[in-house]
Amino acid sequence: MSEQGQVTHDDFDWEALRLEAVAARGHAYAPYSSYPVGAAALAEDGRVLTGCNVENAAYGVALCAECGLVSQLHITGGGRLTHFICVDKAGDVLMPCGRCRQLLFENGGPDLLLMTVSGVRRMDEVLPDAFGPDNLA
Repeated sequence: MSEQGQVTHDDFDWEALRLEAVAARGHAYAPYSSYPVGAAALAEDGRVLTGCNVENAAYGVALCAECGLVSQLHITGGGRLTHFICVDKAGDVLMPCGRCRQLLFENGGPDLLLMTVSGVRRMDEVLPDAFGPDNLA
């Protein structure tokens, strides 16, 4: 951990994961906002998963990029996410919205590493005191 509390993992190729998110962003359907988003993550077994946002004329039913990514996680065998990144139309890192932080917590747990606008953070830093499956047990 750095002096500022930021998690550092110099051996992980965040740029390669960012480029996967950029590629996914190219498939976004964003005719209303003109704000395409792409996401990419690594699963614990090494799979690279991606997603893009999909808007809808009924704005409230739009799907964030993280939704497609988590769906792909389950379609391809399930497991846990270990690393995650999300990018905007310029390819710059975005912070997941609150709903998506909850979705990521459910599928990666408190140890999931996220590249954020302020560097690499653990999921339990970006969603402290999260409500999850353990609360329903």
